[in-house]
Amino acid sequence: MTDSVLFELWPASHGKQIAVATLNAEKSHNALSLDMIRLLSPQLDAWQRDPAVVCVVLQGAGEKAFCAGGDVVAVHHAIKAGDFPATEAFFREEYELDYAIHTYAKPILAWGHGIVMGGGVGLMAGASHRVVTERSRIAMPEITIGLYPDVGGSWFLSRLPGRLGLYLGLTGASFNAADALYVGMADFALPSATRSRLPDLLGAIAWQDEPKVNHRLLSSALRGEAREAALELPPSPIRAHYDAIQSFTDYDTVDEMVAAIASYEGSDDWLRAGAKKLAAGSPTSMRLIVAAQQRAKFMSLREVFDMELTLSQQCCRQGDFAEGVRALLIDKDHQPRWSPATLAEVSEAHVDAFFTA
Repeated sequence: MTDSVLFELWPASHGKQIAVATLNAEKSHNALSLDMIRLLSPQLDAWQRDPAVVCVVLQGAGEKAFCAGGDVVAVHHAIKAGDFPATEAFFREEYELDYAIHTYAKPILAWGHGIVMGGGVGLMAGASHRVVTERSRIAMPEITIGLYPDVGGSWFLSRLPGRLGLYLGLTGASFNAADALYVGMADFALPSATRSRLPDLLGAIAWQDEPKVNHRLLSSALRGEAREAALELPPSPIRAHYDAIQSFTDYDTVDEMVAAIASYEGSDDWLRAGAKKLAAGSPTSMRLIVAAQQRAKFMSLREVFDMELTLSQQCCRQGDFAEGVRALLIDKDHQPRWSPATLAEVSEAHVDAFFTA
C-alpha cells in the first residue's frame, strides 16, 4: 500500500535541508484524509524542532491538483453509521493541522497548483509563502454539500476586501491565480514548470539559523523568480466584478442578499455560474455562511477554529451535510433534498443551534 503522504529532504546551502511533504492520492485529486492528517501533523512538528530543516514545501502529487478538499465521503459514511466520534476526530485534527500551519515558525511554501478547494484551501491559507500557477483553480464550494467554508474559512473570508468573502462563500465561485493574488489569498505566481526547478532554486538560498531571516530570504527568491518569469495570468474575474459583488451583497438580510445574487440573468458566465450554484445550494448553509463570517470578524483565529469545530459537528448531526455529499459525490444524482427546503423556512433558532456545542 502506497503512503498517502510522501516525505523527503532536499539538500540546501550551509548544510541545511528543505523538508517536502507531498499529498499522494492523485486519483482523488489529493483529497485530504484523516490518514494524511495523522501523517502530516507529527512530521511538521518534528521538522519544526529539527535545526537542520529551514523550510517546508507542501505540494500535491501529479499535475491536476494540490488538494481538492477534505475526504467528505469518508465523513458521510461515518455520519450514516452514527459514528460521531469519528467525524469529530476528523474535523478536530484537520483544524489542529491548519492552525499549526498558520502558526508555524519556519517558512512553509504551499505549491497551490491545479485544483485547490475546501480543505486544500485550508492547508494553503496558513502557509507563509503561497504560490499559485497559471493553472490554479481555487474555490470554497461547501454550499453545494450542505456545509459552509470551514478550515478557517470563516476567518480568512471575512477578512477579504469589501464583502467578497460573503459572495465567495455563498456562490462557491471558482477563482484563478490572478484572483488569489488580488484578494490576498496567494503571495506569488510562478509558471507551473517551475516546480521541477524548486530543489535547485530553494537549495541555492543562503539559509540561516533564524526563521525570521529565512522567511525574508525565501520571499526574495520567489519574488525574483516571479519577476524573471513575468507570467501572464488569465484576467481576474473578482477584480472585474468587484463593484457588482458589492452591489449584490449590500443588504441587511440574508434573504435579500441571496435573492440579489441568485436573480442575476446577465450575460457574464462567471456571475451566472455563481447565481446557479447559490440557487441550488443548501438554504441552511446560506444562513450559516453569513452568520459564521459575521461572528468571525471579532474573533481570533483560534476562536474561529473552535467555533467551526462546533459548527461542523452540528452539520454532521442535524444539517444537510450528509445529504449534500450523497447527491453530489456518492449517488451523483445532483438532486439534494434539503431540509428545510427553502431559505424562508430556516429560522434564527435553527441557525443558532449550530453554534451550540
